Amino acid sequence: MASHKAALLSSIVIVIVSLFVTFTEARDITVGGKNYSWKIPSSESDSLNKWAESSRFRVGDTLVWTYDPKKDSVLQVIKKDYETCNTSSPLVTYKDGNTKVKLDKSGPYYFISGADGHCEQGQKLITVVMSMRSHFMDISPAPSPVEFGGPAVAPTSTGGVNLRGSLGLIFGVLTGLILF
Repeated sequence: MASHKAALLSSIVIVIVSLFVTFTEARDITVGGKNYSWKIPSSESDSLNKWAESSRFRVGDTLVWTYDPKKDSVLQVIKKDYETCNTSSPLVTYKDGNTKVKLDKSGPYYFISGADGHCEQGQKLITVVMSMRSHFMDISPAPSPVEFGGPAVAPTSTGGVNLRGSLGLIFGVLTGLILF
């Protein structure tokens, strides 16, 4: 019986470590979900902000853009410059055609196209990066607002695996097995 409890305990520890690694692993995320998505959207549903609303970004993730560097660039800007499509004073300019931006803090990141007139036609992106605390508590940030208007959406639960609840269940089962 003691060897069964030890085997069960080892299995539970492996599950806990696997959950922790899954929830903390940084990812490379292709902007728009596919290569060459950095372009003027053909409609509101084609907007990169629409894509960002359905994605969850975590501290440590890296956004990856692919685009023709002869025709476009990616500018990381402040909120005001995002809203007004001001390309004259970006925080960072990327023009290599294979841009990677590490999301190293929680909160919003603002990106616009550096090509003349593209931002005004909707080629821009806001990503909202979850904090580590909300990540482990299973709370998602408010989705990125869509540049075509509409009210901001309040934060919601992802409805996915709740790490705190899962660990509570595992420890409850473990405690029950040890006591019996």
